[in-house]
Amino acid sequence: MERNRILVVDDDPLIRGSLYEMLRGRHYDVEMASNGAEAMEHLKRRKFQLVLTDWKMPQIDGMSLLAHIKRAQPEVNVVLITGFGNISSAVEAMREGAFDYLTKPIQPEELEATIQRALSEYIVPGSPEGDGFNDPFAGIVSQDPAMKKLFGMIESIAATPATVLLEGESGTGKRVIAHAIHRADPKRCHHPFVEISCGALPETLLESELFGHVRGSFTGAIRDKQGRFELADGGSVLLDEIDAFTPALQVKLLRVIQDRLYERVGDTRTVRVDVRIIAATNRRLSELVKQGKFREDLYYRLNVICLRLPPLRERKVDLPLLIDHFIARSSQAIGKSISGVTDEAMQLLTAHPWPGNVRELENVIERAVILARHAKIGAEDLSEELGGEGSATAPDEAVPSAAPSAGHASDSAGWALKDALRMPERDLILKVLAEVRWNRSEAAKRLGIHRSTLYHKIKQLGIDTSSK
Repeated sequence: MERNRILVVDDDPLIRGSLYEMLRGRHYDVEMASNGAEAMEHLKRRKFQLVLTDWKMPQIDGMSLLAHIKRAQPEVNVVLITGFGNISSAVEAMREGAFDYLTKPIQPEELEATIQRALSEYIVPGSPEGDGFNDPFAGIVSQDPAMKKLFGMIESIAATPATVLLEGESGTGKRVIAHAIHRADPKRCHHPFVEISCGALPETLLESELFGHVRGSFTGAIRDKQGRFELADGGSVLLDEIDAFTPALQVKLLRVIQDRLYERVGDTRTVRVDVRIIAATNRRLSELVKQGKFREDLYYRLNVICLRLPPLRERKVDLPLLIDHFIARSSQAIGKSISGVTDEAMQLLTAHPWPGNVRELENVIERAVILARHAKIGAEDLSEELGGEGSATAPDEAVPSAAPSAGHASDSAGWALKDALRMPERDLILKVLAEVRWNRSEAAKRLGIHRSTLYHKIKQLGIDTSSK
């Protein structure tokens, strides 16, 4: 199946055509739609891995199209494009299942990085021909002894219905391992793999996402909706950030694990489901149990099989392998020929502590491949935070550190319009970061976006974190 098919949806023919030319030049298979209704017809006729859609469109807007796609084809990633820099609306989109959002004017490097992440995370539902179904560990690069031991555990538990708990720092690859568990299961690998980020949703929305709801059960419930458990029937469900469950939802999840039974929100009928439950967290649940923040009985139900993923700083033996892997993948995606890194660049990469783990390394390499001026990635292609010479934006496009005051209009005369559009978004992110004392994980939770998205926005908006 074609893995690089993208649908571009925008009512502005100039933007639509520009995106088409940009993506075709990078060897993607691209189709265009001028509105939401036309996009729905495209989606009926062909399979797409990614939809890039404008936010503001007549009749069927981007949010409505997103809702339709998540109901009909939940495996398709959707990236929304907005020219308004309205982060509150963007947060709502992320809660509704959007993969990410971009602000106009779109920067080619940012677009490329977002597309690569979205396509790399696309999973073909129920397809034995998909990458990795014959080898569940396809695409996972490691020679580390601890990781090899973890692979052996996965092979041992694959054919069992055991619930699995994945513990590890953010960016260590819990999602990738969850997919490997699903693919290794001979009974479930041809059925859906469904995931939900529990920390990104408030309790009321999370309950509806998990269990579904019936029409009229609450304000805004205009139709019946299937929950993620129902969508995953026969397959596997990944509950990411399981530590975000409230006490009330913990009780309901306990019943699903014990009896495989639940009710939709607002319904009295009981639904039976057959799923393997995989829970993931970047915190130690045992500590939360001691603090009274997590039910002990639920913890023991989840902890049947506990797999702990080592951080990248503890598996430095894998660093050269991962670098080569990400270079090859990024080079192929954008049509560049990059053969490796220079000795100086490798020294910088090896010395870095990688607090964001494998996800951070992937983003760093993607960016370096895009910016690389020679056959090998050099120190000049790496960002300053790694000790390189590169910066998030070119000097003449640098985002200003603060918005100008009304009394300094002359100071802002040279600003690009894109900088002004990004200021509300930048100001809100700065405000939240200050409130949580620059704790990125807590800031991402408050903003309702994924941590990797926040890191990306910090770089994109030129927010200085060097002294924080």
